[in-house]
Amino acid sequence: MLTQLTLIFVCQLVGELIVVATGMPVPGPVLGMALLFVLLLARGGVPAELAGVADSLIGHLSLLFVPAGVGVMLHLRLIGEELAPISVALVVSTVLAIGVTGALMAWLGPRGGRHRPGERGGTR
Repeated sequence: MLTQLTLIFVCQLVGELIVVATGMPVPGPVLGMALLFVLLLARGGVPAELAGVADSLIGHLSLLFVPAGVGVMLHLRLIGEELAPISVALVVSTVLAIGVTGALMAWLGPRGGRHRPGERGGTR
């Protein structure tokens, strides 16, 4: 378990180091997650031990939102002052995300017409 947790944190650290060294406009943990994904693709799958550690972290994911919640409460006045731009950004980003997801599903989904409910689609 400790080895697998160390692997996750090392990938995050490497991502942070790359971001700091190159000035990339990507969060270090996101780059580290991409690095871990590439390593798992090269390996051919997720080891059972790593899956167990990941499941444990996901089980306690709500604890990771405590600092963000404290930050929101700390800056509640500022959020109130900027409520209109924040609301517009939330609505626009949500609509864009739904649109892009729909376009990708249409592009990557099954070809050749509709399928009946329960019928599996795919390429033939």
